[in-house]
Amino acid sequence: MRLTMHAGLTVAAVVLLGGTARAQASYKKAIPDSLAKQAKISEEAAATTARKRVPKGVIQAVELERENKKLIYSYELKVPGRSGVEEVNIDAVSGKILAAEHESPAAEKAEPPPGGTESAPGPAPAPGHH
Repeated sequence: MRLTMHAGLTVAAVVLLGGTARAQASYKKAIPDSLAKQAKISEEAAATTARKRVPKGVIQAVELERENKKLIYSYELKVPGRSGVEEVNIDAVSGKILAAEHESPAAEKAEPPPGGTESAPGPAPAPGHH
């Protein structure tokens, strides 16, 4: 009887996990291996938390980064019919939501691309000055 109960729970877990995976198409992930090794929460678990915070949102991208000395998963979720994105930051150690805010399209464009904080090259030197 006990074995049957365990097998039933395993099947239920697989069905639940499989259903969750199909509900969201793939999205852009910027997760450096060096930071992923420090995270205590998996990206999948953090994604579930982000989806719970913005139930109608579809994850567009996630970035694992260090911000204000905390290791965070930063998710961008698009809500159909709404301009901009919802940004949800989740602590990669505790799994808690640290921040959730709406970003307008203008604010979204002003952010550096995921994984890159390089600035644009400066102006070219004037001719004749080497």
